Amino acid sequence: MKVGIPTEIKAQESRVGLTPASVQELINYGHEVIIQNNAGFGAGFENSDYEIVGAKIAPNAEDVFNDADMIVKVKEPLSEEVSMLRENQILFTYLHLSAAPELTQGLINSKSICIAYETVTDENNRLPLLAPMSAVAGRMSIQAGARSLEKPLGGKGLLIGGAPGVNPGNVLILGGGVVGENAATIATGMQAKVFIVDKSEIRLNELKSQFGDSISTLHTDEIKLEEIIAECDLLIGGVLIPGANAPKLVSKEMIKKMKRGSVIVDVAIDQGGCVETSKPTTHADPTYVVDDVVHYCVANMPGGVPMTSTLALNAATLPFVLKLAREGYQSALSSDANFLAGLNVCKGHITYKAVADDLGLEFVDPSKAIN
Repeated sequence: MKVGIPTEIKAQESRVGLTPASVQELINYGHEVIIQNNAGFGAGFENSDYEIVGAKIAPNAEDVFNDADMIVKVKEPLSEEVSMLRENQILFTYLHLSAAPELTQGLINSKSICIAYETVTDENNRLPLLAPMSAVAGRMSIQAGARSLEKPLGGKGLLIGGAPGVNPGNVLILGGGVVGENAATIATGMQAKVFIVDKSEIRLNELKSQFGDSISTLHTDEIKLEEIIAECDLLIGGVLIPGANAPKLVSKEMIKKMKRGSVIVDVAIDQGGCVETSKPTTHADPTYVVDDVVHYCVANMPGGVPMTSTLALNAATLPFVLKLAREGYQSALSSDANFLAGLNVCKGHITYKAVADDLGLEFVDPSKAIN
């Protein structure tokens, strides 16, 4: 199979779909790899790193899309990339379609085979291809939030870890999943006062066992969320419904009651955000203010650390890329129900129910769509 790797063109996105080591694996199995000129440069990889393992360097994206049977990316394709997709071509990348009706319609029209990293599952119903970037985003959320609390960036001028004789800041993390756990790792390391809210008693007990007295766990049924939010200095939104829009847990009214100069980092913004006042931002212009509360809503947070992110992502995605290249999409997906869960659009049909429901489109069973 011919595997294509275009340069990511989303603003401030420097990750790359495959590392040279991953490319070498594909070539060792007899596949061809075409990578766009300097696609890996932002993540620390030179053209020569790819050439030395046998990849072909293409001068532009058109050549990659025209020659490849499968496109491996990081972020969802922009409109100019969607227009280059063709019928039965495989696209393997993050998609987040529930928050992107125009992109979804474009992929439907292309009649390509679109597999989303974020909805592939494992035997424990976890999300193994979303997890590495969720971990990175969770850790970055505290860095970004701590920086945004500084006065020059619009925050209240609070050092999150406090100082001798000065109390640390209050960090409230909504969601105890991968994002929440990794946010807590950094926040506790910075000696903040950390609260984690989740609806699962089992998960909260796991986190308490892991972090001990350095965190406080709060069950959603036992608290008044608006009161907890009003007291926090930094709010991390880390809730997730796989493949669907994030629930709006934080209302405009709750924002109005927050302290002046407090900060929100909405990590769920890729799926529409869990804060009513959230809107996507970029690394170039990451924050805005609503009711004296700083909002950080960068939609591709891990893109800010492309070297780390690319290596972490490839460690998770490579086995799936190899399986697709070896077997083709029909065999690879039909033989693995967890991999089949990643199929979001197939030959003009929506094949992920949460996306169909959120966008009001017809759902087609993925096992039927691939045949």
